[in-house]
Amino acid sequence: MSGLEPISPSEAVDLYLEARDDAAENTMEAQTYRLRAFVMWCDEEGIANLNELSGRDMYAYRVWRREGGYSGQELKNVTLRGEMATMRAFLRFCGEIDAVRESLYDQVPLPRSDGDDVSASTLDPDRAIEILDWLEQYEYASRRHVIVLLLWHTGCRVGELRALDIGDVDLEGDRPRADGPAIHFVHRPESDTPLKNKENGERWNAIGAHVAGVLDDYINGPRESVTDEYGRAPLVTTRFGRVSISACRDTLYRVTRPCWRGVECPHEKDVDTCEYTSNGKMSRCPSARSPHDVRSGRVTAHRLADEDRTLVADRMNASEEILDKHYDRRSERQKAEQRRRFIEL
Repeated sequence: MSGLEPISPSEAVDLYLEARDDAAENTMEAQTYRLRAFVMWCDEEGIANLNELSGRDMYAYRVWRREGGYSGQELKNVTLRGEMATMRAFLRFCGEIDAVRESLYDQVPLPRSDGDDVSASTLDPDRAIEILDWLEQYEYASRRHVIVLLLWHTGCRVGELRALDIGDVDLEGDRPRADGPAIHFVHRPESDTPLKNKENGERWNAIGAHVAGVLDDYINGPRESVTDEYGRAPLVTTRFGRVSISACRDTLYRVTRPCWRGVECPHEKDVDTCEYTSNGKMSRCPSARSPHDVRSGRVTAHRLADEDRTLVADRMNASEEILDKHYDRRSERQKAEQRRRFIEL
């Protein structure tokens, strides 16, 4: 990004804390704790250079902290507000030292009251299917196809997708007590693939024959046959090893822009001059969606299909309350029409 000087998150945090020599000791302890959480999030998201941070990233970070990232417990609004206020101060400092855009701090979202911190952003289920249909036709069994397919059909978190090894996939459904193909999510923090909920996040998710077929064609086709630094065989790879979280996020930003599929731009942009077509700015397209948006779209699709709430919660590895509050994007009218099917009028 023009005018910015590359710097790692941990470096920037150290500089900020050194510059706050006027703050009280308890204030510094609180800010140090909060910024350690931010550094961990950057590490998980594959953000090695603060120059890359966007307003969308700051929303994603707020969601991560709100839902228990780093602390393991959901944050109340008053606590979350303090967290994000610290981020604003930190990013204002980062803007002054040419680490991020000067105006980025102003894009840090502060929760105002209960319910105001729930995002309306999601990937509409119909659009998800359109994107998968396009990938099926033009990029069948590519890494891009597999990333979107797994995120959509399993509803998994992007870190869970990255953690998968080839040995975690049962494409034949012939393992003991199996009735069909499935994927096993396993917590392996010692080799750099932890799950958000640790051992409680471990589970088998059933997949259909079509998804299994695409995975088989990917494994025996374009998949880079490499191992990671721990000698494991990742399911989704690049020529350098296990796919990164940031690469998965970039995949979603890319394919959810309508122009990528040749669909007319809903934002009245000329594709030949639009700044959102460059790799570093795809996430800023108003139509671009993140892996978190795919997950909320998947929950919405499950809800619209009237599927069992407990089974969906188990599959998504989240409580029903969390799914209802943060992932269910049905409109009030859609909910009313669903109730119509069960209530005699």
